[in-house]
Amino acid sequence: VKPRKPKDGESLACATAQGSWQADVQRIEAVLKADLQPLSTHPAVADVRVLGAIGVVEMRQPVNMAQLQAEFVRLGVWIRPFGRLIYVMPPYMSPTEDVHRLTAAIHAVIEQGL
Repeated sequence: VKPRKPKDGESLACATAQGSWQADVQRIEAVLKADLQPLSTHPAVADVRVLGAIGVVEMRQPVNMAQLQAEFVRLGVWIRPFGRLIYVMPPYMSPTEDVHRLTAAIHAVIEQGL
């Protein structure tokens, strides 16, 4: 769902704010839950949490942030892990395919044991 075009004198932010952001959050939440929940059984994963458009995979051990971030960039996504957390907060207007791309990258680094 794309935000509507702003009317004369109206900012893009105002036009977007009046869009269907609640539906976008629900859509993103559903994708994050479906894509990330299977990781909860991985031995290196302590917990998987999704709330709205925020998805978190908590690892059992601290991650190598520099190594993970470099691998994420190589995979074509921008995810900045910290401590034991790998998390994403995609913009509400993110297409479903982009959210799948983020979650696929998280799966890839966890399966690689990074």
